[in-house]
Amino acid sequence: MRIAIDAMGGDHAPVSNVEGAIAAAQLWTDTEIILVGDEAELERLLAERTKPANVRVHHSSEVILADDEPVKAVRRKKDASMVVAGRLVKEKQAEAMISAGNTGALMATGLLVVGRMKGIERPALAPIIPTMNDQGVLALDLGANMDAKPEHLLQYAIMGSIYREKVYGVKKPRVGLLNVGTEAMKGNELTKETYPLLEQAPIRFIGNVESRDVLNGNCDVLVCDGFVGNILLKSLEGTAGALFSVLKQEFTRSWLTKLAASILMPGLKRLRSKMDYKEHGGAPLLGLDGIVIKAHGSSDATAVQNAVRQARAAIRNNFIETISSEISGK
Repeated sequence: MRIAIDAMGGDHAPVSNVEGAIAAAQLWTDTEIILVGDEAELERLLAERTKPANVRVHHSSEVILADDEPVKAVRRKKDASMVVAGRLVKEKQAEAMISAGNTGALMATGLLVVGRMKGIERPALAPIIPTMNDQGVLALDLGANMDAKPEHLLQYAIMGSIYREKVYGVKKPRVGLLNVGTEAMKGNELTKETYPLLEQAPIRFIGNVESRDVLNGNCDVLVCDGFVGNILLKSLEGTAGALFSVLKQEFTRSWLTKLAASILMPGLKRLRSKMDYKEHGGAPLLGLDGIVIKAHGSSDATAVQNAVRQARAAIRNNFIETISSEISGK
């Protein structure tokens, strides 16, 4: 297996990507990790550490920045680390790529460089949302496309179900449709038209799911359009951040609350770990003709290593071939 990492992408690049690549390479010796980026800088960082034999550098001279306009950057910076990594996947020199860089640019790289899978109209961003039962829910689309048709949501449901089963080992994953109520005829025109399509699809559809129930883990795959999904994701992230901020303020008010905090600290750390994005690796862009994983912009070495684990599982289980066969009806 060959996995390309956009070594120059992310808030802590390239150090976090190099360290994550080394950790992954040491753990999985059957996988070749290709670090794409400035060769001189990457080789210097590798020389300062113990470089495994299954890590190599592929030089690129440009970097796509966080504030670059996505499509223009991909078209103009043809030797950017992200674009070059995508080209390695397109040319079958790598089976997967990982990037913690500009999300919009990665989407553009997926569409313009890697290309869409035959039969898929629009790819979807599919991160795992942590849940209270520790299983998480694969939610899609959470921001790749702001508008969608019922047929797009049907494809999201099929791709999400296959990904959940192949990569996470969930047998017959429960698929829910994000809506304002659980009744079949609730919602807007999009959800009303999508519901019967999901009922007839080759998936385990459990009906509508309300946003208040998402964290309880009542489904394994959650389907929605990118506009609603991104609002859901940002709301959950904001709520979690605000909650931990309030707890910190309350537990530092006096010596008594500090004492209480010391007693509760193990539990609070478990709660924070449960909601930690780093444990899930990254969000795949489903619907592309290659495995493309978007790691969190703030990914550290652990998150990068987990993204490699995720990519390996997708490669090992022939994820692309399985989706292609299901969509084409063969």
